[in-house]
Amino acid sequence: MNSRTSDWFETKIKYEKTAEDGALKPVIEQYVVDALSFTEAEATIIEEMSSYISGEFKIVSMKPAPYHEIFFSEDPKADKWYKAKLSFITIDEKTEKEKRSMVNYLVQAATLPGAVNAIGNVMGGTMIDYVISSVTETMFMDVFEHKINSKTNQKDDMPEYNKAD
Repeated sequence: MNSRTSDWFETKIKYEKTAEDGALKPVIEQYVVDALSFTEAEATIIEEMSSYISGEFKIVSMKPAPYHEIFFSEDPKADKWYKAKLSFITIDEKTEKEKRSMVNYLVQAATLPGAVNAIGNVMGGTMIDYVISSVTETMFMDVFEHKINSKTNQKDDMPEYNKAD
């Protein structure tokens, strides 16, 4: 289980999907996209979905996600996404009263108990006191992370400067 913190956007796309009987059926599917802006999120979802959908599709909704961290599973059976709301417990030093801060996460898992277990695995390595307030299954089909175009910096690619002696 690994986690990734970023800015995420929840998107919905509408297109016609071929049903098992061969008929075209209009569907709306939800995806999560890693992006810094609406423009980048739109470009990413268009690029990603163009390889999966033959025909036209339309982005019908896009909004910033209420979470910034996603817990990714390495289990190939983990094909569902769960929204988790955790309450972090701190003590106010001045008043000595308990204070709770709510934080949302998105968790990849195969089952609801698997999502709760994943939260325990990730948060168990921290010193933060927390309570799981809720875990609910989402309708997200997939999460698309930002792709980094890596360029190797070889010596031949670097400009040479002649020093005058």
